[in-house]
Amino acid sequence: MKLQRLAFALVIAASAPVLVGCAGKNGTATIEYSVSAQKNYEKGVKELDDKDWLAAAKYFGFIKSRFPYSKYAVLAELRLADAEFGAEQYLEAIDSYRLFNKFHPTHEMVANGYISFRIGEAYFKQLGSDFWLFPPGYEKDQSSTEDAANELKAFLDKFPDSPYRDRAKEILVKVGHRLADHEWYVARYYWDRGKPMATVLRLRRLLERYRGVGYDEEALWLLGRAYVAVDMPDRARGAWTDLADHYPKSVRSGDARTAIAALPQHH
Repeated sequence: MKLQRLAFALVIAASAPVLVGCAGKNGTATIEYSVSAQKNYEKGVKELDDKDWLAAAKYFGFIKSRFPYSKYAVLAELRLADAEFGAEQYLEAIDSYRLFNKFHPTHEMVANGYISFRIGEAYFKQLGSDFWLFPPGYEKDQSSTEDAANELKAFLDKFPDSPYRDRAKEILVKVGHRLADHEWYVARYYWDRGKPMATVLRLRRLLERYRGVGYDEEALWLLGRAYVAVDMPDRARGAWTDLADHYPKSVRSGDARTAIAALPQHH
């Protein structure tokens, strides 16, 4: 896979004229250029559909070189970004999508939100899976995750009628889970190390930003305990009352009511 990515990057980095007249094989695909921009574009799109990103990139690079004033040259720019995305060159794809947005702001694929959505999706894709991550992803810096969240939220705000909204919402839920996992991890880290005020700050952030993700009950319970630890019983009462009122069937609800009864009474 790394070799494939390197080969793809070299094709993208190569000057377009080098591609002119080139023919050869990439995997099972034979590169046979046509005399028309449209035919080359169709061949490139077919390679995209077949997930042969390198062959697709060669066709689109050829169009940009041989037919620079054709409408297909503009489309080739977009599809080159798609090929980068498919080849998991996500940072390069983000740059290419941004450039397309800058130089073709009235293009239909900008207007319908496709470019904005793909930028957000690319940020999400580069996060990868936790399966191979040691330590787990939630223990690491979340700057890229926050970038993904910001891009997807901006897309949803700007394109209320985009056909890509449902997919963006699905991705945003996953991004929210990852960010919530991180907030919970940091809050527990501080609590286990005897830093209750830092615990309070992280739990408040978790509850303000990621309600409903799955941490509400445990977060409210721990928040109350952290408030007690910093001698803020009224705040603890508020957190535990929230827990008991909104999650009455939770196992923590009974704990919260018992803890409230043990707090000093209001003066």
